[in-house]
Amino acid sequence: MNAMIRLTAAQAMVRWLGAQRVESEGEVQPYFAGCWAIFGHGNVAGLGEALASAGDLIPTWRAHNEQAMAHAAIAFAKQSRRRRAMVCTTSVGPGATNMVTAAALAHVNRLPVLLVPGDIFAGRRPDPVLQQVENFSDATVSANDCFRPVSRYFDRITRAEQLLASLPRAMSVLTDPAQCGPATIAFCQDVQAEAADWPEAFFAPRTWRLRRQSPDSREIADLVDLLTRAKRPMIVAGGGVRYAGAETRLREFASRFVIPVAETQAGKGALVWDDPMSVGAVGVTGTSAANALVRQADLVIGVGTRLQDFTTGSAALIPVEGQRLVQINVAGFDAHKHGALAVVGDADATLDILSSALGPWRTPSAWTAKARRLTDEWTVAADAAMKAPAEQHLPTDAQVLGAVWRQTNEDTVVVAAAGGLPGELHRLWRTRSVGGYHVEYGYSCMGYEIAGALGVKMAAPERDVHVVLGDGSYLMMNSEIATSVMLGLKLTITVLDNRGFGCINRLQQSVGGRPFNNLLSDTEQVVAPDIDFAAHAASLGAKAEKVAGIAELEAALHRAAGEESTVVIVIDTDPDRTSEIGGAWWDVAVPEVSERPEVRAARATYDAALSARARGEKP
Repeated sequence: MNAMIRLTAAQAMVRWLGAQRVESEGEVQPYFAGCWAIFGHGNVAGLGEALASAGDLIPTWRAHNEQAMAHAAIAFAKQSRRRRAMVCTTSVGPGATNMVTAAALAHVNRLPVLLVPGDIFAGRRPDPVLQQVENFSDATVSANDCFRPVSRYFDRITRAEQLLASLPRAMSVLTDPAQCGPATIAFCQDVQAEAADWPEAFFAPRTWRLRRQSPDSREIADLVDLLTRAKRPMIVAGGGVRYAGAETRLREFASRFVIPVAETQAGKGALVWDDPMSVGAVGVTGTSAANALVRQADLVIGVGTRLQDFTTGSAALIPVEGQRLVQINVAGFDAHKHGALAVVGDADATLDILSSALGPWRTPSAWTAKARRLTDEWTVAADAAMKAPAEQHLPTDAQVLGAVWRQTNEDTVVVAAAGGLPGELHRLWRTRSVGGYHVEYGYSCMGYEIAGALGVKMAAPERDVHVVLGDGSYLMMNSEIATSVMLGLKLTITVLDNRGFGCINRLQQSVGGRPFNNLLSDTEQVVAPDIDFAAHAASLGAKAEKVAGIAELEAALHRAAGEESTVVIVIDTDPDRTSEIGGAWWDVAVPEVSERPEVRAARATYDAALSARARGEKP
């Protein structure tokens, strides 16, 4: 007979999670690095007791905001190339729903995280229990049903033995390259505390192998045929290159066959910035070189990209008339987008097979010479954009980024998310090493930056982690500064204060709108806020200062390098100016009817762009 052990359901979950291993590149290690927990009445008695008893089996960390701790867990998984993940548990109610935004972020970005929110009483003895959201027509619904559309796997545990099936299913999703994303197991709080007899075999260590799916030979044959007939091929590298660990393979493939490589936000850093085959960022926030080349390419090969609208220029940049599009992707859902020839497979495995199949073929030299010339021209323009201003006026985001780049080292990881900074980083930041660029732009989530950087530092403690964010994102979520100090995880944070949502203010005016409700000066107010971000950061435990101008910023960054704890540096920036180089069309709908002549003019321009796009011309 199978040996049995008596545990609560919460104890069983924690013990099982601690027994899961993952094998990657020949190395076996625990899959779950730990658990972020903010306790409440819905999880403290059950999961709280189980985690307290687990010790090093599942280390537990306390955060200050449920959404933020999930961001940290997601960033850890991203920086770990999806090889490892974390668990996040909250109470029922607001703690749980605070994580829904983070779940959506993980879903969009195809990143693994196990979310375990507490839930209502399965036995319904107290009904409604504290923080329960009652559905008037369906008693089986709780607030946790909000997780359903933003989870790759969802379950609600109403009986202890359901964990025997639910936990392995969740794990299979987290470790599946094609299905990867957030798994949510809503855990009824009375069930957490219930005891049951469990087979000891259930808790035996299990090693999961991250599969490398090889493509169908017929798909490879079709791609070889297209490539050998192409005169102007181009590669667009996405996040799948990084998650497959295919950076070296991509570099060798591009070099051997002399194919220019452009990068999405998630793929940036697949090649270092000065690699001979790198032409930089592509799309709405792309370089002039990459965008010119992708428009002229007769064959575009996406490698591990989901081709969102910023990459494709709202489908006006990729694909264009007369151009063939191929998508190498481990997920068939992404591989078939935009009418592409789908090659479903792991990026590293596919490039390896493709390299063998191509033989002596090379790209025509005229195309690669053009790519080098355009890239050199872009480098000159980018240098000018990032150069410190000579005159005494507020610096631009690009000038601040230039200062940060000059003061960082080869192993620095830059972290950012929403607003104007991701665009400037995508086109201008020069990634010196693999894993040195970490920007969340799939969901473009304000508030990810500091929390995400905490997860990056946990995944790569040996690297310097530098956060750049605006005052709007800082105000939205800054509490994990205190967590970084508490855990001894140093971050260097540069806050660009343009006194509002400068990026959206510029977008608002570009479509004819008047400045309204974005910059603080254009909002309904009784007292104009004068926020001392440095004093606030210092109150959270950081070493903080405000600087005036680029020279002072660089001096402060130099000093920060010698500190052992989190540093926050604040600088005022210009809300109106951007680098205004590179880029491609982005489809932002303009009102058809307005009293403002500026809006009517913007609508006419928009209609003309739509007509040009319909004719296959550049909008």
